[in-house]
Amino acid sequence: MRRTSFGRWPCSIARTMDLVGDAWTPLILREVFYGTTRFDDFQRTLGIARNTLADRLHRLLEEDMLTKIRYQEKPERFDYELTGKGRDFFPVLAAMNTWGDKWTTDSAGAPIVLHHETCNRDTHALVVCAECGEPLKNDDVTAKVGPGYPEHLIAHSSAGNRFATDDTVGE
Repeated sequence: MRRTSFGRWPCSIARTMDLVGDAWTPLILREVFYGTTRFDDFQRTLGIARNTLADRLHRLLEEDMLTKIRYQEKPERFDYELTGKGRDFFPVLAAMNTWGDKWTTDSAGAPIVLHHETCNRDTHALVVCAECGEPLKNDDVTAKVGPGYPEHLIAHSSAGNRFATDDTVGE
């Protein structure tokens, strides 16, 4: 069964979900952040079918989130390492971890704790405004039409009413 592609939608969330929106891809990326780099280790740690793992790794390579580095010639074997694009996905996983700790953890506590090496403390993700440093909360944020939003959708009556424009922000 073919899935709907969101890769060309005028929405960064939809485009991101198109790339990492299945259940396995974020878990594979999580494992790379934890230090796993080899196919057999991903397969063993996650319990994922080999063909599914191969498909997801291929997609992450195609999208330049991972790169392959050969560590053995016969048989040919590779390490999978994060690219800059892949490393930039870490805050997304950290935010998911924080949300999961709050809303899905039982009385035993968080299964994984993030430790910030810079300050040597356990921590959690917090999404803050890049301008003022205050935490971003739904009630304090307005979505505005950006420069990449298609003009024909702005003019459409339902799309035009969904987002604030520069002259309506702050009203």
